[in-house]
Amino acid sequence: MTTLDPIIIDQLDGLLTGETNPITALANASALLNDSMTDLNWAGFYLFNTKTGQLDLGPFQGKVACMHIQLGKGVVGTSYQQQSVIRVANVHEFAGHIACDSASNAEIVIPINVDGKTVAIMDIDSPKFDRFSEEDEKILTQFGQTLAAHLDTAALNTVY
Repeated sequence: MTTLDPIIIDQLDGLLTGETNPITALANASALLNDSMTDLNWAGFYLFNTKTGQLDLGPFQGKVACMHIQLGKGVVGTSYQQQSVIRVANVHEFAGHIACDSASNAEIVIPINVDGKTVAIMDIDSPKFDRFSEEDEKILTQFGQTLAAHLDTAALNTVY
């Protein structure tokens, strides 16, 4: 298992400094994740839609993906509902897993909170079982917090 280099936090901060468009920020964040981590087949975001109350596909890197996820469904929807990071060593053992890509075997999801509200879920999938370590979880949580510091809900709501 290859652990993510913590330098990714500084890279993200530098990349997003001065950026005001949240979609642009999320697109580059997903590209940075995809470029910086090994053994991935998907890295991106699901955005909370305040009109429908579901999570909609946002910027990502990888194969085509599920476009809408209900709260409480799958790893992504469960993370939103529980407001917690979820690291899954084997997605096939996760009750209610949504198989958007049958090649995915491990997954980690991190809520992105801005102004006390979860605006998105960062979702990263791997074809390798048990791909994500506890250290990866810590670094990715910091990555999410850094990303959140560059987003604001007003801008996100006007674009999305």
